Amino acid sequence: MTRKTKPLPPSGRADSRPESAHRNSAEGRQEGRPEGRPEGRSGGRSQGGRQQGGRGAQGVLLYGLHPVSAALLNPERRVHRLMATESGRTALEPVLAQAKARGLTLPGLMPADRMDLDRMLPPGAVHQGVALDVAPLPEVGIEDICAESDSDPSALVVVLDQVTDPHNVGAILRSASAFGAKAVVVTERHAPETTGVLAKSASGALEAVPLVRVTNLARALADLQQAGFWTVGLAESGDKTLAQCNLTGRTALVLGAEGSGLRRLTMERCDLIARLPTQGPVGSLNVSNAAAVALYEVARLR
Repeated sequence: MTRKTKPLPPSGRADSRPESAHRNSAEGRQEGRPEGRPEGRSGGRSQGGRQQGGRGAQGVLLYGLHPVSAALLNPERRVHRLMATESGRTALEPVLAQAKARGLTLPGLMPADRMDLDRMLPPGAVHQGVALDVAPLPEVGIEDICAESDSDPSALVVVLDQVTDPHNVGAILRSASAFGAKAVVVTERHAPETTGVLAKSASGALEAVPLVRVTNLARALADLQQAGFWTVGLAESGDKTLAQCNLTGRTALVLGAEGSGLRRLTMERCDLIARLPTQGPVGSLNVSNAAAVALYEVARLR
């Protein structure tokens, strides 16, 4: 399916990287979330790009108590079907009561047994007796994050340079939510699709932290810089540790794929390259662990 690119707002952003560390904020502010469950947006992209459903799914099949509960309580998430075993239904009763109290419209619960869910979901999926067929979330663009951050002088964003494993991206979303990041930015290509596997690893954070896809990562970094973000790439070659950097203002943490790390052009676009103070015979971390440590360090410095 052809994806339409949203035009950038007239904010006067340049294609080249600004030289000054103090940049003008992006113009405009993001509008508040609509109340109730939306009917979807026509002509726009869905958050997370291409979506993969399970057998017989209209959209994406989420599974597990945390992802399903978060989606049921998200007014921006359109729900097609809710399936649960008897034990799953019991576990979801408090969540269904909350959704009803908030005026959210939900489909009737379809009884299912464990074998039904096993057949619908990926092999080995830990579904805990619940599955939810949902439509993709509405798109959030990099320009939306820049505009929303205009009123937040300490906004925090995570940028991933071709990180392809859905478990890693899901875990990073979870850490981003825990430490108050506004978004996780990934590349349009060389990034995982938004599936139940990613949502399960995110443990509900997919509903709380926008997963923003961009075609050109270098341009996205320039947009963030124009909006006042200090872009900090993480690499073992960094001269300073994160603890030695001034990260009290708007900050974008940029992490690369395991093995290859940050690409050359991505490193050149960053304002500085920093490292984590790892050592010993195994001095590197899984990218999701590195993101969690980096997010904690930024929170500690503030």
